[in-house]
Parts: sequence; C-alpha cells; structure tokens
Amino acid sequence: MQVGCLGKIPFKVSDEAVQTLTNFQWSGSAAIATHNRHMNDSLTEATGRDPDKISFDIRLSSFLGVNIWDALLKLWDYERNYVVLPLVIGDKAYGKYRWLLQSHTIKGRYFDRDGNMIDCDVSIKLIEYVNLRRGR
Repeated sequence: MQVGCLGKIPFKVSDEAVQTLTNFQWSGSAAIATHNRHMNDSLTEATGRDPDKISFDIRLSSFLGVNIWDALLKLWDYERNYVVLPLVIGDKAYGKYRWLLQSHTIKGRYFDRDGNMIDCDVSIKLIEYVNLRRGR
C-alpha cells in the first residue's frame, strides 16, 4: 500500500516492500531585517517569509524488497537537475506548491560480501519552491 510519495519515489508498506519515512520535520520562519543605528537601538523590520523547509529520513533496504540504487539514482537526478517535486503523505499534499531537493545524506548500514550497499538510511532536505505564475 502506497502511503505517499516524493515525485516518483513512493513511500509504501506491503508484503513485498517497505519504504517509509521517519523523523519528519516541517519548519518555516519569517524574514526579519535588522537595521543598526548609530548610538541607538536597532530597528527590526519584517521583510517577508523565508521558504519552508522539510526534512525526513527514508530507509532503503534490499532486505525489505527495495531496489536501493534505483531510489538513489532518482534522488540524485532530482537534486542535480533541480526537479520541482510534489510531496504527498497520506491524502495531504504538503506545501503551497512544490519542493526542491536541497540536499541528501546517505548512511550505509549493511554491505554484502562484494561490498555492495544493501541497506541504508537517507536523510533528505527539501526547500519550498513557489510558482510565481500561480500567485503563490
């Protein structure tokens, strides 16, 4: 059963494969400028909103029926080609529009006797992409 996706990378749980996300964090912040004044208090000014950010981990494991290298190649392609991605978890599409994969970290857990990674955790960081043509 697919419980969500990042672009074409599914989050799923079934008899054949498990590929789920953990440690989900969604953050946002206001953009604040500080104007220093000589011999006086500084002034703060709200200048807008910083892009939202989302981070989470995905377990990729051949023990759980996942082709690790297919998923990693998709992630690298998304990041290196600045692919704008939808993020859906359950029946909720996250964000105002789409996301860019800002960075990733792969933590190898297990390797087979030939040195091939067969189990890893991938930490993913997304940054909000706003489509100006949609007025958002």
